Amino acid sequence: MPVVAPRLPPAQTLPRSWYTDTTAPSPLRPPLTGDTETDVCVVGAGMTGAAAALHLAERGYRVRVLEEHITGFGASGRSGGQLIAGFAAGLGPIRSQLAPDEVQAYWDLGTEAVTLVKDRIQRHGIACDFVPGHIDVALKPRQVADLVDTAEEWWRLGYKGLEVWDRRLTQSRVASARYIGALYDPGGGHLHPLNYTLGLAAAAERAGAVIHEATPLVGFEEQGDRVAVQTPHGVVRTRWLILGGNAYLWQRVPSIGHRIMPVGTYIIGTAPLGEERARALIPGNEAVSDVNFVLNYFRMSSDHRLLFGGRVSYSRIEPASVARAMRRTMLATFPDLSDVAVDYAWGGYVAITVNRLPHFGRIGRRTLFAQGFSGHGVGLTSLAGQLMAEMIEGQEERFDLMARIRHLPFPGGRRLRTPLLVAAMAVHRVRDWL
Repeated sequence: MPVVAPRLPPAQTLPRSWYTDTTAPSPLRPPLTGDTETDVCVVGAGMTGAAAALHLAERGYRVRVLEEHITGFGASGRSGGQLIAGFAAGLGPIRSQLAPDEVQAYWDLGTEAVTLVKDRIQRHGIACDFVPGHIDVALKPRQVADLVDTAEEWWRLGYKGLEVWDRRLTQSRVASARYIGALYDPGGGHLHPLNYTLGLAAAAERAGAVIHEATPLVGFEEQGDRVAVQTPHGVVRTRWLILGGNAYLWQRVPSIGHRIMPVGTYIIGTAPLGEERARALIPGNEAVSDVNFVLNYFRMSSDHRLLFGGRVSYSRIEPASVARAMRRTMLATFPDLSDVAVDYAWGGYVAITVNRLPHFGRIGRRTLFAQGFSGHGVGLTSLAGQLMAEMIEGQEERFDLMARIRHLPFPGGRRLRTPLLVAAMAVHRVRDWL
């Protein structure tokens, strides 16, 4: 059966953020016009799609990338930019579904994701302000105990370099009285996500991939050993189709869309603090996330602004003023910034799954997808692109391992699943306060 998507008008602009004001030059790519044939068609020119296109084009495949809006339009161009090892869910859901040797292999893929990003930055000379180091911070004694358990589990799995910090050391590295313990990972880090995405796309083009912007997916259908991909002004006939649109495809492809939920998350950028004041807040310039279920995350920009994110909206209703709402949250963490203006405020959707693990799989025989990265997208999207490319090359084992994780649909159907999710998240917010 063909999959048919509603047509929406594409936008060839990015919503304003600190990222768009500091982005590297990037050309507008013309939309697809007319019919064409290719080896692989990729839907979505974000991190997932660009990584898949790069990997395949470097190996001689003909690749066409279809982007509804503009390269980096979604979360790839506006996220917190935090590169985090592991998975948002921890290892509990993985252990319940995989054998012990498979758990190790699955975990190793999560750590490989971080290495992949750093390798691509270096190999392709992507100027994206990468800074090493990530800190998970705890607000409650039970969260400190959870971080100790996490560290011990990661050590058993062979992960190197982790440090568990007490209250004194934590507050010397993140200048907030709210945090009473931390887990430091020198292997993580942070970057400019839009420039990273644009760098991946440019590298893919240098390798021979073709990117079409303002080209929305209208539908697709397997036809023998090909997939016909419909767009408003042409059809792409391809041996393989990769769906890399994540939160922006959930309504377009219902067969997989009911297993993810787009949720809103928001970021503010302060006025420049100056190097001395910025270093006083986070002396090592690491990325920082708290470990609440409904979490806050922050880091310094290359021009010494605090980029502070959080305030997830599970209802997908934006706050009346993102800047005011996020500023209040920021001041609860850093009250000494009460004299600092907010210069930027932006937000958008990320996709989560019920179990907070990424969702990999196939539709039919020739359509692959990866979605629902649940806040760990900077690393896992690049891994997803590589594993889907490996699958097309005939190396199926690693993709199949990720695809073995079962994912439940969000309950309630199209009408009730958002209210049910909001109610469930209210319970988690209460737990965060206790």
